[in-house]
Amino acid sequence: MAEMGNLWEDLRKQARQLENEIDLKLVSFSKLGTSYTSHRDGDSDTSPLLNRSSSEHMFDTMAMEIEQLLTKLTQVNDRMVEYTQNISLSSPSAALLHTLQRHRDILQDYTHEFQKTRANITALREREDLLGSVRREISTYKNSTGLSRRTELYLKENDHIRNSERLVDEQISIAIATKENLTSQNKVLSSITQRVNSLANRFPIINSLVQRINLRKRRDSIILGCVVGVCIILLLLYMFH
Repeated sequence: MAEMGNLWEDLRKQARQLENEIDLKLVSFSKLGTSYTSHRDGDSDTSPLLNRSSSEHMFDTMAMEIEQLLTKLTQVNDRMVEYTQNISLSSPSAALLHTLQRHRDILQDYTHEFQKTRANITALREREDLLGSVRREISTYKNSTGLSRRTELYLKENDHIRNSERLVDEQISIAIATKENLTSQNKVLSSITQRVNSLANRFPIINSLVQRINLRKRRDSIILGCVVGVCIILLLLYMFH
C-alpha cells in the first residue's frame, strides 16, 4: 500500500507541475491573442497586425508546446484513473475520487481555453490574410488604373497630333490644287490670247473693220456729247435772259 500511495503522490505531483506549466503557457498564449486584437483595433487597415514571420512562428511554437503539455497531462490523468481502478478492491476514498475529478476538470478547462484562444487567433490571422489580399488587389488595381489612365492620355495626345498632321496635309493639298488650277487657267487664257492674235494676223480685213467700227463709235460719242453740250448752253442762256 505504501508503494501505491507513493505512486499516487508522484502522479499528483506530475499533474500539478504540468498544470502550472500549462497555466503559464496559456497566459502567454492569451496575451498573444490580445496583442492581435489590440493591433487590429489600434492600427489602420494598411498597417500589419504583427510582424508576420515572428508572430506566426511564435503562435505555432506556443500552440505546439501547449498541445504537448496537454497530452502529457492527459496521460497522467489516465494513469490516475488506472490507479483508482487498481485499488477498487479496497474501494477508493471520496477524497481520492474528488482529487481525481478536480485534476480532470482542470485538464478539461485548460483544453477548452486553449482551443478557444487558438480558434480566435486563427480567425484573426485568416482575417488579416484576407484583408492583406484585398489591400494588394486594391493597390494593384490602383496602379493598373493609373497606368491605364496615363496610357489613355498618351493615346489621346497621339490622336490629336495625328489629327493636326492630317489637317495640315489637307491644307497643303488644297494649296497645291489651287496653284495647279491657277496655272491651268493662266495657260488657257494665254492660249486664247494667242489664238485671237493669230486670227487677227490671218484676217487683216476683219481687224481693219473692227478698228473702223471703234472709230465710228468714238465719233458718234463725240457728236452726241457736242449736241448735249450745246443744248445745255442754250438752256442756260434762256434761263438767265
